[in-house]
Formats: sequence, structure tokens, C-alpha cells
Amino acid sequence: MKILLAEDTTDLNRALTAVLEHEKYSVDSVTDGQAASEHISIDAYDCIILDIMMPKKNGIEVLTELREKNILTPVLMLTAKSEIEDRVAGLDAGADDYLTKPFAIKELLARVRAMTRRNTHYSSKDLSYSDISLKAETLELAAENTVRLSIKEFELMQILVLHQGKPLSTDFLKERIWENDPDVKADTVRLYISYLKRKLHAVASEVQISGNVENGFILH
Repeated sequence: MKILLAEDTTDLNRALTAVLEHEKYSVDSVTDGQAASEHISIDAYDCIILDIMMPKKNGIEVLTELREKNILTPVLMLTAKSEIEDRVAGLDAGADDYLTKPFAIKELLARVRAMTRRNTHYSSKDLSYSDISLKAETLELAAENTVRLSIKEFELMQILVLHQGKPLSTDFLKERIWENDPDVKADTVRLYISYLKRKLHAVASEVQISGNVENGFILH
């Protein structure tokens, strides 16, 4: 699974990255809120870990922005403060959980597992279409190159491949991928389609995704 880690304390960032990678997570790590926002705008994650106190943008600002964009990725907030105001602010902004520093690594891993456990509805079968292949065990999209997908990206690509050449409505994708979660908007679907378009370009595939929210999306 893919995790974005935003923590400005260099030693802690390196330690957490090493531990998460040891647990077989794919980790993008950054040290300020602006970099976190930039990563979120171009990539999808299964979990985001945000330190509240960061330069350029704090964790609350990053969290507020991503929720305003209808990005529903589970978010774990880290804070060096124990005041209830910080916890309330994070939860009100849309955080799924929080940890107060210092914390035990085992506890952080348990929180991450709890938040990502809900996202495991993809098929275990490998799929292929044209010059691309989808590898279920590793959540990889491959053509000339290979990239790792988040679970939601993988589920969405699977649905598009299984219905190749047919337009799929936004409502259909919301129902199949997000199980009609009332918090999922049309913009959520559009955002994930944009993620997949970038991934297809990254692997140098000839496959394209066309369409829009109003008329549906088609893989061809």
C-alpha cells in the first residue's frame, strides 16, 4: 500500500520511513506541508500521515485542502502537543485518527493498519489490455515502465479494463469503487481518473482514458 508521510523532523521522518518500508509499504516522504499538498495533487495514497506543525503549511491546512477537494484518503495526524484543542482541530478538519509525540512505533503501525484495512475490495486476478498489465499482488501497472498504484487507483483501473471500450458513468464508478459513500462526489472520481491518466503516461502506455463526469469515462 502507498503512504504519504509528511514530518518535518528529519531523524523521525527517516526512522518512520524505514519502519514503514520494512513493513512493505511504499512510502513518499516530505518535510513540509507545501510538498505534501503537491504530492497529493498528483498522486493517490492509501493512507496519509501528517505532522500538525510543519513549515510552509501546517498539517491542518493540508488536511483541510484535501478534504475540500473530496479526497477521502484516511489521514493520521501527528502532534507534539497534547492539548485537546489540537486533537479537536484535526478531527474537525477531517482527520481519521491522531497520535501525540512521543509515540511507540508499534502503535503507529497499528493505527495505519486499522485505517487501511477497510480498503481491500479489489480482485486478486491479474489483468491485461493492449500494452498494459495489472498485477494484483503488487498493485502495479506495467507497460514499458512500472508504477505502484494505490488500492483505489487499482480498483478503478480494474473496472475500466474489465469494461474496456465502454463508457462507465460516474454513478456506476462511485457505486463500484466507493460503494456509494455519501461523501464521495463527482470530483473524487474525476481526480482519480486524472491520477490514472498520469500513471498511464508514466509507464509509456498507448492506452488512454477519455470522457468526463457528465458522459462517463472509457478506456481505449
